[in-house]
Amino acid sequence: MTDHIDVALIGGGIMSATLGTMLQQLEPEWDIRIYERLGDVARESSNPWNNAGTGHAALCELNYTPEKPDGSIDITNAVKVNEQFQVSRQFWSYLVNEGRLPDPSAFLSATPHMSLVWGRDNVDYLRKRYEALRDHPLFAGLEFSEDPAVIRRWAPLTIPGRSKTQPVAATWIAAGTDVDFGALTRMLIDGLVDGGAQLHLEHRVTSISRDRDGGWLLKLRHEVGFTPLQVRAKFVFVGAGGHALPLLQKSGIPEIRGFGGFPVSGQWLRTDNPEVVAQHSAKVYGKASVGAPPMSVPHLDTRVVDGETSLLFGPYAGFTPKFLKTGSWFDLFGSIRWHNLIPMMQVGLRNLDLLKYLIGELLASRSAKEESLRAFYPNARGEDWYELTAGQRVQIIKKDPEKGGVLQFGTEVVAAADGSIAGLLGASPGASTAAPIMLDVLERCFPDKIEAWRPQLQRMVPSYGTTVSADPELAKKLLTETASALAISR
Repeated sequence: MTDHIDVALIGGGIMSATLGTMLQQLEPEWDIRIYERLGDVARESSNPWNNAGTGHAALCELNYTPEKPDGSIDITNAVKVNEQFQVSRQFWSYLVNEGRLPDPSAFLSATPHMSLVWGRDNVDYLRKRYEALRDHPLFAGLEFSEDPAVIRRWAPLTIPGRSKTQPVAATWIAAGTDVDFGALTRMLIDGLVDGGAQLHLEHRVTSISRDRDGGWLLKLRHEVGFTPLQVRAKFVFVGAGGHALPLLQKSGIPEIRGFGGFPVSGQWLRTDNPEVVAQHSAKVYGKASVGAPPMSVPHLDTRVVDGETSLLFGPYAGFTPKFLKTGSWFDLFGSIRWHNLIPMMQVGLRNLDLLKYLIGELLASRSAKEESLRAFYPNARGEDWYELTAGQRVQIIKKDPEKGGVLQFGTEVVAAADGSIAGLLGASPGASTAAPIMLDVLERCFPDKIEAWRPQLQRMVPSYGTTVSADPELAKKLLTETASALAISR
């Protein structure tokens, strides 16, 4: 027997949860089903211990504000990422006001965001970054200091034990957040199920093929008992993290040709020592090492998970051919096709610095990891910290007409020309920008419905169709309203 449904969401993470929630608000009568191969949702990239939970708004992440050859700071990407996070905040605020997210404190905590640098050149860079951002409406409240006493007040662990002759600088902003994307995912999916959607755990998608009516035939296997089944869906979204690439390859859509993936693993150091945790309440980001991918920018983070506060430091990048933490050692090799082989080879040859960096991280001893921690927290004691495996990320490799192939950081939606199937590739900033990414999916896959949906889309996201940063008064209004709805400081 084959069920006929409207929407199949593959993967029980924040992306599927967000898209499903939007579609249920727009089309309450649609039959929506979520298929997750593990025994619970939010077990991979959306799990709070697999990501930093920063709520990426470019308030502290220095990789979004590169220094140009003339010495000026390019804030284009920082503004874009902040804009995207504001869309997510608006969507969450709407759901809070509608009672779909009854307790925002269960997934969101007010946590100041900081950037911390040392060395004269880095101090000069941070000062220029601050001057480029401070008057922008989305970065209002950003502060800068080179005074160790001020920095110690912002983040007490970062100054004691540091050389008094070392130039140091930091920026600080109260409007930052810590987000438990696991809790948020579970709340969204609970709301979906309450609204009539079906959640199928321990269901692995084994095949995706075109149906004769233009939809998609999904063959699945129940992991308990290995029972095969199949469904026909009018629309399919592949929100399966690193496994999205091989699933889209199974679909055979021409749009996935030329895409490959480069997996990057990672580790954290974590402490739950209450004496240490009580002295730090911020997310403190530094500068990335040469050759490091953006997701490996070092940071000392306050994390609030299930009401308990811990500190994370890292991530320490590494390599494994798996596309998921629970994936297969053959994932990378199984994703190689004739159409992505050259792009993958070209990327490998042109990113030797990245390969060297990853090898160094793999070979790093525990003492070397602790020394990296002490660059942020000079008096850190190794016995207070233990290692924790971070989430697996798959960076995008794609064809390039000039270079043959490029390694692309960030995320990218890949959709069939007719909009009947779409998937998300890539990593950071990922979860923080789930709402704008899913709005992009709606526009690309349902262009004939957007005008009819527009009033509801604007209720869900008041800035939909506009640019927040282009209107300082609108930016101030929306920032204030969402902070109030989400019960976080502005």
